[in-house]
Amino acid sequence: MTPAIRQLQQQLASAPQDPGLHYELGRCYLALKQAELAYQSFAKALQLAPAHPQILMQLGNAASQRGDEALAVDHFRQSLQHDQQQADVHFNLANSLRKLGLNSESIAHYQQALALNPADADVHNNLGNAYRETGQLALAVAAYAQALKHNPQLLHAKVHWIHQKQHMADWQGLDQAIDEVRTALKQQPQAQIPPFAFLAMPGTSAAEQLQCASLWAQQHYGHIQPLAAPAARVAGQKIRLGYVSADFRRHPLAYLVTDVIASHDRDHFEVYLYNQARDDSSDERAAFIAAADHWVEISGLNDAEVAAHMRARDIDCLIDLTGFTQNSRSGVAAYRPAHCHINWLGYPGSMGMLNGRSLFDAILLDDSIKQVETIKPGDTIKQVETIKQSDFSERAISLPCYQPNNAQRPQAEAGTRAQHGLPESGFVFCSFNQSFKITAAVFACWMRILQQVPQSVLWLQACNPWATSHLKQTAQLAGVSPERLIFAPRTSVDQHIARQQHADLMLDTSPYNAHTTASDALWLGIPLLTVAGETFAARVSASLLHGSGLAECICDDWAQLEKQAILLANDALAMQALKTKVKQQASVLFDPSDFCRKLEQVYHQLLQ
Repeated sequence: MTPAIRQLQQQLASAPQDPGLHYELGRCYLALKQAELAYQSFAKALQLAPAHPQILMQLGNAASQRGDEALAVDHFRQSLQHDQQQADVHFNLANSLRKLGLNSESIAHYQQALALNPADADVHNNLGNAYRETGQLALAVAAYAQALKHNPQLLHAKVHWIHQKQHMADWQGLDQAIDEVRTALKQQPQAQIPPFAFLAMPGTSAAEQLQCASLWAQQHYGHIQPLAAPAARVAGQKIRLGYVSADFRRHPLAYLVTDVIASHDRDHFEVYLYNQARDDSSDERAAFIAAADHWVEISGLNDAEVAAHMRARDIDCLIDLTGFTQNSRSGVAAYRPAHCHINWLGYPGSMGMLNGRSLFDAILLDDSIKQVETIKPGDTIKQVETIKQSDFSERAISLPCYQPNNAQRPQAEAGTRAQHGLPESGFVFCSFNQSFKITAAVFACWMRILQQVPQSVLWLQACNPWATSHLKQTAQLAGVSPERLIFAPRTSVDQHIARQQHADLMLDTSPYNAHTTASDALWLGIPLLTVAGETFAARVSASLLHGSGLAECICDDWAQLEKQAILLANDALAMQALKTKVKQQASVLFDPSDFCRKLEQVYHQLLQ
């Protein structure tokens, strides 16, 4: 109890009907993130001062802090009914509407807040977030720029600006902005840098990414008091696994881990899926539900409530499959509800430190993430370790290959090359990664490859119209006809996978590699060339290639990748031999039952 709270309680003992005292007590609790006590205090204040707009606003703030956004929206709307000129209430209402997925309404209230206070940088930033989530990337970037104009120190606005410019393949000004973010990370202890966006910034090191994750975890979860240590496990009882994800839906995760979850030995394991995803009525969601022993909806629960549910169910291992990506529920781990807390698959990096200890106990990866074996004819194996245990806050546990895969991919008819906009003849390079992964340096490499392989084309994902336009313009400036860039429109998953059969060779990106897209290509027998970088996200493709015995596809640097791509494209026999090898060996990646047995051994090991 703080001195301020103690003093207010003493004053309330003699003046219990004073709404102002209850209001101030609520504000103290809110500052300490004790949302339930704050809500109770504001509710008492409202009883004594009915319809007071500021009290109604604070009730909304407390409801939002405890995770009840629908109730928060109700309170904010009531507050505005009594006073429409409250910029802060419009802002808070917009934030809650965004969290509920009601972006169109949220944009309207952000705009009303700016009409009342046009210089508020936080409102401009959050308006940018709402634009981003509705696919209006140009408006998002403009909103972030406005936020920085009014507050150049609003670092998370700069990070959002960088990341959306990356999505648009608009690289102008990025190098300087990234340098400024990295400098702020070193110099500003309170720097707010979203970790996922930081992973994709060229030049960031594994050590910096760990520091960024730790700062983020401390800022968001530092107030959380962990639960008391769980009781000792009962010998011989089933191991209870609690997988947590915002992606139990039609999402790349579904094609990686569903079969593994379904393959757990039910004589020894009991599986809970804690679902944050909205119901998209997809086959993928139905498959996840079928793979679980217990399906738990958590979108309406706050982190404390999810942690309490896990503790009540004696969950042994909490496995976070989302990490610091969209709709993260990693705050649950801060309560320490299980015997072991594991970071796996959803976030390619460390989740950082919290209050002097690792937020997660373990991270699952493989030896290829930590070191690369480069084999050259006539040479011995050369091992280069670039990522150390000290680059992870978690204990690093190695699997044979960290990324699992379902046994099958959904697949339709492949159609003809012409149906997909491809020329009838000529070599087809491809990269179906999201556009934010394409850097200026990587794209320049691709253009040099096209220049050296006449009649070849580069097949890319049509992620957004801005990226398509910028990439075509950049190709033109590089002396490559924009017509040689073929953009595949969005389609169903089965049709997307099937059409990739028309590709000859996949080219990777860096510093954020292909993940599920790499598995898609290898499943179809399409070779992939990569360069193993210096961070987890930059070594995922190398992990998959090592796991399938295709180390010759891992290049020492981008100059070698460029040379190798040109060689293969101009040597039909070498290309066919590599395709045959991929077909023969990549199947090892698509054995979820075998993967599950090895994963279960890891769970046993961690609990021992």
